[in-house]
Amino acid sequence: MGKAILLDGATGTMLWKMAGNNIPVWRYNIENPEIVYNMHKEYINAGSQIIFSNTFSANRDALKRYDRSVNDVVSEGVRIAKEAVKGTNTKVFLDVGPLTVLLEPYGDLEEDEALEIYEEQIGAGMKMHPDGIQLETFMDVELMKIAVRVAKKYDVPVFSTMTFEAVGKTLMGNSVETIVEELTELGVDGMGLNCSLGPKAAIPVIKRFLENTDKPVIFKPNAGLPTSPNNEPTEADALIFANDVYEAVKMGVGYVGGCCGSNPTYIKKLKELIEKG
Repeated sequence: MGKAILLDGATGTMLWKMAGNNIPVWRYNIENPEIVYNMHKEYINAGSQIIFSNTFSANRDALKRYDRSVNDVVSEGVRIAKEAVKGTNTKVFLDVGPLTVLLEPYGDLEEDEALEIYEEQIGAGMKMHPDGIQLETFMDVELMKIAVRVAKKYDVPVFSTMTFEAVGKTLMGNSVETIVEELTELGVDGMGLNCSLGPKAAIPVIKRFLENTDKPVIFKPNAGLPTSPNNEPTEADALIFANDVYEAVKMGVGYVGGCCGSNPTYIKKLKELIEKG
């Protein structure tokens, strides 16, 4: 059993808690960069070996109602992350998410437009020279393939994670086997699951990835529901999460972290388990 590389935890839920308001999280890059920097530092101090920039939804579609450019928001997001990792061995990956409109024929988004949106967002981030690109929380492998084609134009690792339903397929009906086949052909450097499910419910999906690909498998599940009466995550919740995620490490998963609801305590607990071996 190898040692898994430790990713960071949630960005959105973490920033909302730190800021005390629930605005689109990309806005913090411009309006409150200090809390974005502090969030990254907390994950780095907890043990994260790779952190993701606060750029998940910073695309043309999301910013069209605001007087902000994609270039400014995305480049600032990567800059803040790179500033946070100075003096450490932690790497920065440009974080890119799905779009809010479905591709044709299920929605109104044409492939050429999706390609332009990702060329703009990824191009803006890559000007700041991150160490890699993380494409995450996609539910449609066809949209993921468009983003991957853009990302693979750059000479950095490209990771791809999808979000799954409890039945083991994405909301668009994509199976693990289909995803592995399609993304392997495009040359992604790692693939797996993020968001959607808690670690225990997601283990069967991760097992199927491990059975169907020789690429590194990535596991970044949601934290699950807090057990405290006031709905706040506790040390006990973090330990339960870490133990459940560590089961995937023992199975051979190469990269692990947390998604919605997780925080640096969750990452620290996971680090302790990984170090114990």
